[in-house]
Amino acid sequence: MIVDDDPLITDTLHFALSKDFEVYVADSREQTASLLRQMESPPELALIDLGLPPLPHRPDEGFRLISDLLALAPDIRIVVLSGQNGEANARHARTLGAVEFVAKPCEPSRLKSLLFDVMRIAEPVRPVADSPCGILGESFHIEKLRQQIGQFANAPFPVLIEGESGSGKELVAGCLHRMSGRATQPYLALNCAAIAPTLVEPTLFGYCKGAFTGANTTRSGYFEDASDGALFLDEIGELPVELQAKLLRVLENGEYQRVGETQTRRSNARIIAATNRDIRQEIRAGRFRADLYHRLSVFTLNVPPLRDLGDDRLQLLSHFCSLYASQGNCASFVLDAGARELWLAYHFPGNVRELRNIVIRLITKHSGTVVSRAQLQMELEMDPDSVGGLLPLNDALSMEEMARKHLQVQVNFNLDQTLKTWEQAYVEAALKITSGNLSQAAKLLGINRTTLYSRMQSYSDGEL
Repeated sequence: MIVDDDPLITDTLHFALSKDFEVYVADSREQTASLLRQMESPPELALIDLGLPPLPHRPDEGFRLISDLLALAPDIRIVVLSGQNGEANARHARTLGAVEFVAKPCEPSRLKSLLFDVMRIAEPVRPVADSPCGILGESFHIEKLRQQIGQFANAPFPVLIEGESGSGKELVAGCLHRMSGRATQPYLALNCAAIAPTLVEPTLFGYCKGAFTGANTTRSGYFEDASDGALFLDEIGELPVELQAKLLRVLENGEYQRVGETQTRRSNARIIAATNRDIRQEIRAGRFRADLYHRLSVFTLNVPPLRDLGDDRLQLLSHFCSLYASQGNCASFVLDAGARELWLAYHFPGNVRELRNIVIRLITKHSGTVVSRAQLQMELEMDPDSVGGLLPLNDALSMEEMARKHLQVQVNFNLDQTLKTWEQAYVEAALKITSGNLSQAAKLLGINRTTLYSRMQSYSDGEL
């Protein structure tokens, strides 16, 4: 999938790549989503520009497209080809999930070679065979997650998996099924964000011939095909409100109907749902039914973000180094002492997906060598003007230690800007906790309501 709004570039790339790849072309986020939803399976690669309409001179649309693509097709491998090639843009694109960033202009032969390298080495993450339920890690959070999976696996009730993007929710869903008594039964997965809203109902429930334009045959849906197994509904927060009532009915009594049919059918499939959204906030906004949430969350699993997993980040590093060195038939790399310290201090906003892509890039660039702190820092999102670039405070770090580590990894540090950025982050957090109530937020922050209001005005006026 090539996404660029310059027809000269897309025509040139289509000509250069079509001998080796089946190529699709789009010129915007909207057209990309539309094309993907029409395909039976998504492409394995995406080559995208950052500057897309309606903001062709800014990277915002391209950043959103990276998130869109990974929501629609979690295993897609994204290479950014862009003239907006500032180091901050490159790092942020990688943090969001891009495997690599290439500056324009780029010779088609070099680009083709890079795409082949990405195809060769960046395989989707598979369960770890020698780890309980396929999940690596020895931290308290991972041990707790594995324990909960074991407790919930055999129950027939729905499970809601919550966690940030890239944290491994789909892996957890697969573990639940493999450890259950239904393991020999079908396991089907549907990404609710990856399918057009008009197709969700016939996809889930099936349809009879003539039910709508294009329904030339009668087909069963996911509920029927899952039989006595499990149905994983990823990105459940994207499910259209009008379909939520029908899903609720299946959860309550197992009953559903194919589209265009009056016969009532029954499903015994276990429902596992996942979301990276705050469903409670979606309920308050009227975008998600409270009764459906309560039915889905009989059991709730919270997948921890990678920044909370301590030394598990080293175990994951070792795992992915071995995996991709083997796949690429090349030597691995090792981190020197400074790089190792930086690895443990880094916050990984893109979670395991970001960690995996960092390893892929380091394997490609530094196979068989010792990676220095400076070389590693080139692959990390360390923007001093972003709250995401700040190191998280935890029990193991004092304030002074956190500041020292932050200063060691940042370039062009600005104390005033950093303090203002933290201030705005706390204000936004307080407003989120209090659902936008200014008086309660001000009390939570320990300041007057008028002070809070004036500071919010300064943010909107661009003073920060």
